[in-house]
Amino acid sequence: MMSKRRIDWAIYAAFIVLIMLVPLIMDSFWLNRLAKYLVFGMLGIAVALSWGYAGILNLGQGLFFGAGAYMLAMSLKLASSTSLQQGSDKPVPDFMLWNAEPGAKTELCCINKASFLWLPFQSQWFGVAMGLILPVAIAFVLGSIVFRKRIAGVFVSIITLALVLLVRLVMIDAQPVTNGFNGLTDLGWFKLGGFEFDPYVVPTYYLIAVSLGVVLIAARLMVETRAGVILQAIRDDQNRARYLGFDVPAYQTFFFAVSALIAGFAGMLYVIVSEFASPTFMDLSFSITMVVWAAVGGRASILGACIGAILINMISATVSETEGFAEAWKAIIGLIFVLVVLYMPRGIAGLAHDLIDRFITRRPSTPAPAVRVNDPSSQPAE
Repeated sequence: MMSKRRIDWAIYAAFIVLIMLVPLIMDSFWLNRLAKYLVFGMLGIAVALSWGYAGILNLGQGLFFGAGAYMLAMSLKLASSTSLQQGSDKPVPDFMLWNAEPGAKTELCCINKASFLWLPFQSQWFGVAMGLILPVAIAFVLGSIVFRKRIAGVFVSIITLALVLLVRLVMIDAQPVTNGFNGLTDLGWFKLGGFEFDPYVVPTYYLIAVSLGVVLIAARLMVETRAGVILQAIRDDQNRARYLGFDVPAYQTFFFAVSALIAGFAGMLYVIVSEFASPTFMDLSFSITMVVWAAVGGRASILGACIGAILINMISATVSETEGFAEAWKAIIGLIFVLVVLYMPRGIAGLAHDLIDRFITRRPSTPAPAVRVNDPSSQPAE
């Protein structure tokens, strides 16, 4: 068991080292693209933690991703040059001016009825804090209600699905405040200690890569704790866990909120490398795609779900940009998903674990030293 655990950690270390060495062989364009894939890998971790370990199939993970993305995007929008050139000494988003009524003041406090909500986002760090707090708050409230009422299985999936669609409609309808279908574009660059993170420079890639490495290790350590073991027991048999005295809803709500935290953090990182936030983050198709990533990589494996998300996105980009497959690339990805579910139900990670088990069982064990009968030291003391 210890040998297998060491091999697992060695694979984690190899993966982290690999993504850290990528800038040595890729140009700025591909670094930016790969950084986006690493963000999706972080989303794979969030899905694996919720679905694979907690047994909660969340079809609204895009809600938490979108919430984190919009919170930071609002701050970066106010920091952009387009928001500083609207005839006011303080930043005002350009789309608010386009949607303003004739004669309205060109000020963030009162250009429309809800524009005052943007005032605190003049501070970038308020946007960062809200990008982490809001997804967790939504998940905590939702989890407290759903799990305390012992709602489980497909009903949780339906509730999260309905919630993300509802929030998406609200975001689109609130055109004067959120820019509706267009989302938030022309964002400023994220700043840290006076350094601006251009989406196409190596430091920005390392910001994403290091963040992914930290989240990956933290998630793995979390599922190995006592709380993580109890969570897996709850996933396997909730009634037995309740009989043993564990507060099942508390464990479920906690890990559901942690999954939302990771998704919200991923949303903020995606805004940094892509320079936009869109209501498409809350599309049903995007949330379901996350589930596909985890299923292909292995929903019961933190690293497997992460790698599955990265691989599927790399394959999707390659196939969609290949002449002759541009129209059929979604069908190809769907076929890959079907084949994996039929022939590798535990995903890529399950196959890897089987290979590791075979390697360990076939490895010759060291025989124990024989005890000589005539050796006086081997006789029991009188």
